[in-house]
Amino acid sequence: MITLKLKQKEEHRIKNGHYWIFSNELEKVDTSVKAGTIVCFESARGEVLGTGFFNPHSLISGRLIVKGDAELGKNFIFEFLDNAYSYRKELGLRKFGRMCYGESDGLPGLIIDRYGDYLAIDIHSAGMELLKEDILNACKKLFKPKGILFKNESTFRSLEGLTQTPETIGEIPEEIEIEENKVKYLVSLKAGQKTGFYFDQRDNRAILKPYFKDRIVLDLYSYSGSFGINAALNGAQAVWGCDSSAAAVELANKNVALNKVENICEYRRDDAERLLSAFRANELPTKPNMILLDPPAFVKNRKALPQAIKLYTKLNRMAFEGLEQGGLLASSTCSHHISREIFVSILKDAAAAAGKKVILKELRTQAKDHPVLLGFPESCYLHFALLEVL
Repeated sequence: MITLKLKQKEEHRIKNGHYWIFSNELEKVDTSVKAGTIVCFESARGEVLGTGFFNPHSLISGRLIVKGDAELGKNFIFEFLDNAYSYRKELGLRKFGRMCYGESDGLPGLIIDRYGDYLAIDIHSAGMELLKEDILNACKKLFKPKGILFKNESTFRSLEGLTQTPETIGEIPEEIEIEENKVKYLVSLKAGQKTGFYFDQRDNRAILKPYFKDRIVLDLYSYSGSFGINAALNGAQAVWGCDSSAAAVELANKNVALNKVENICEYRRDDAERLLSAFRANELPTKPNMILLDPPAFVKNRKALPQAIKLYTKLNRMAFEGLEQGGLLASSTCSHHISREIFVSILKDAAAAAGKKVILKELRTQAKDHPVLLGFPESCYLHFALLEVL
């Protein structure tokens, strides 16, 4: 096995729990080594730090699979996926959910979401791309799927030198019906956002159930309507939702019909900022007293962070300005560049700018099938808060 050394004093972050090695931390980036090759990484003093993938053409040159001198078995893909699936089964998630979450499950650059008989797989690293056959064989053995979709659309793939062409194994229907927390949804693996559905908000949707009773809810950036439909099924008087995507609005209204809440829920194509402006100006037909604000990841890279913080702050400020005493705001961000500290600061600044006294009722992260790996902050990307205006 090839051994690569880090520069002097560059091993501390790895010893503190991180799993990535950047190109500027290596003594030498050997461009003759094939991207995705499994290598041994050592400190400058020769201490074994771990074994993982090496990509000489990526800023993230090393992605550790195991730390220290632990050995990788011949069938480590199956073994690690089997362990990951066992963890999900302990959570009660067998048919629907994230079955593999990259580094958190010891498989850097591998995302697997299960939709019953179908799998959506995202491969983000050159190392996992080289092991695609092992991944396929392990998935067939563990999940026995009728079809597998390799999404291959992530920008991470281009950074790793990989193509972005989707690949289908077996059959993938245009729409698949799933169930989460006793709510049914139609999902499009091929045309949907991410892998088709946001399983990462499962626990946050559940925690909101008692807060929906008798509320008039405005659901912004609604996508498939998952938050708003939960509101309608748990006592909300009315739910109005919007998304800028016509396809998303069509899907949301299909899910409204599927759950038989047409008399409560309605989704339209509209701009979230426009609706927030109308909301705070009392120009909506009825005054909502609960806002669901789940915008997309505005932060594509660290350079975009300052501008994204301004936009998140603006959206939350507008929501606070329109909410009256007792009003609730459920707010989220979904980028690892937005830390928990930054997220709370955004909410604090937004409340202050709106001139509102606000209490924090819930502060949460992603669902448990997206486990947060201590020492690896990139694994914690979703922040969720429920706030009440006093």
